Amino acid sequence: MKPERENFSLILTLALLAVIAFCLPQTYSPAADYPYVSGPCNLRFPLDHASHPDHRVEWWYYTGNLLCDDGARYGFELTFFRIRAVPVQEGKLRPGRPSEWRADQVFVVHAAVSDISSNEFLHSEKMSRAALQLGGVREREGRFEVFVNGCEAVIAPGLHHLSAKAADFSFTLDLVPRKNPVVHGESGLSRKGEGPGEASCYYSFSRLEAAGNVTVGGRERPVHGTAWMDHEFMSAPLGPRLAGWDWFSLQLSDGSELMIYLMREKNGEYSPVSSGTFVDSEGKSTRLFSKDFRVRVLGTWKSPHSGGIYPALWLLEVNTLDLRIRILPNMADQEMQTPGSTRLTYWEGSVRAEGSGPQGRAVTAEGYVELTGYAGPVEF
Repeated sequence: MKPERENFSLILTLALLAVIAFCLPQTYSPAADYPYVSGPCNLRFPLDHASHPDHRVEWWYYTGNLLCDDGARYGFELTFFRIRAVPVQEGKLRPGRPSEWRADQVFVVHAAVSDISSNEFLHSEKMSRAALQLGGVREREGRFEVFVNGCEAVIAPGLHHLSAKAADFSFTLDLVPRKNPVVHGESGLSRKGEGPGEASCYYSFSRLEAAGNVTVGGRERPVHGTAWMDHEFMSAPLGPRLAGWDWFSLQLSDGSELMIYLMREKNGEYSPVSSGTFVDSEGKSTRLFSKDFRVRVLGTWKSPHSGGIYPALWLLEVNTLDLRIRILPNMADQEMQTPGSTRLTYWEGSVRAEGSGPQGRAVTAEGYVELTGYAGPVEF
């Protein structure tokens, strides 16, 4: 009976954590309660691969497209969230009694596999407080390890290692960066709204060569492919005029990469703070402003799970790059539902693209798209 009691205690603890971390009032002042991002970020590597625990929200985010030798295709997501549940000053004023269970941080992991060949989407969520080695970030001899209940991302010089375990799938991947990290926005300051502090510090590894194994249905298969990594931290909640965001990461066949995010207002328009970054084949990055590109939705998909209606086909035009491509999902249903952790429902999916680039040259791409705020409000 002891294991059953321990499991029940853990489930109850995590349920209480979910209430504490995600049901607190959203009316706080970031300037008063948490350090907010106003720039410059002054990102330094490898130090900034680590956690920034005073900020309210942070994530390490990996996605990619994988191929088996027999032609079977997979997409994957592995995202680690750190949420500060107690403001820094409040934690100092209320020290409390010493306890191994006491923690002011909550860690969440979302993992998913898109089995494109079988048209099956598998996903998982786990959550833990940063206590008793159940979740957290640690540094060991120049390696930064982010971990939550059996899932981990290890960032080491020249190599990222991912491991994810769920009831019906798992994967283990080694990712080798082919380019240096690229900072977005104003030297790493990425604006998400027009108000004070409505920004994040944001960088990416835009092209990682992936190799490893994916297990679905009890069958382990070797895979190889290309991946993308984001690391971002902030304190301000989404501005009152905003409903969510549409985010695109694309790895083009000419060796370049493109990231674009569209901050979507409640009236359906895109905010002028929407931005992007282009990384050429040599690794040189160029900042893109909202006036530099246009995204048109050409089709939609309605989720049978949430009822949310998502964009499902796009035409992307980047005037400054002479780029014009159509982007379409590799599977329609790649909706992530997380009632046990962040309580967000969002679409996170593998996509492909084709079109034309400079001088009318044909170009193809693969990547990922994230769509939030279509199946409910974004509150974190």
